[in-house]
Amino acid sequence: MEILTYLIGVLLGLSLTAPPGPVNSIISVESVRSKIHGSSVGAGAMTADIIFFIIVYSFGNIVPKSALYALYIVGSIVMFYFAYSTLKKSSRYKTRRGNYFVGLLVGISNPFQIIWWVTAGLFVVNHMSLIGVFGLFSGVVLWITIFPFFVNKYAKRYEKYVRIASSVVLISFGVYILIVGIKVIL
Repeated sequence: MEILTYLIGVLLGLSLTAPPGPVNSIISVESVRSKIHGSSVGAGAMTADIIFFIIVYSFGNIVPKSALYALYIVGSIVMFYFAYSTLKKSSRYKTRRGNYFVGLLVGISNPFQIIWWVTAGLFVVNHMSLIGVFGLFSGVVLWITIFPFFVNKYAKRYEKYVRIASSVVLISFGVYILIVGIKVIL
């Protein structure tokens, strides 16, 4: 039973990290340059996941919805900034530490990541053992190491297209998040 709980946790971790989105867009761009730089972005986003886990574990579902909606606006601005930075090749994040903080900032301000934690994350906290939580973060680590490896290995010659596609994803998420945030405020 514990192995099954662990594997369910891994799948939940992959459900958090694998879908296309802002973090994976930045991981892709940085992974073309170096697997380590891509993984550093992922490690920053995983730190955001750890923070969200602690919040959900400590406070459950008492986070006011208005706080979540305010993050939509902030998140959209962050997405637009990173789309711009991704297109400007010269402004890429120079160090692994810089990439780590980029991943942390995107993770903390990403409404989709927040919503995942308020929904699926709440399920993990309420219904899974510590082994399931360990499985979840194992799934995250698995993704942030394997995904950059494959991008680095196979996408180097397509760097320009990876940057453009990543920027389109970031802009799309930014627009969507902004629209939802404005609708809720109005």
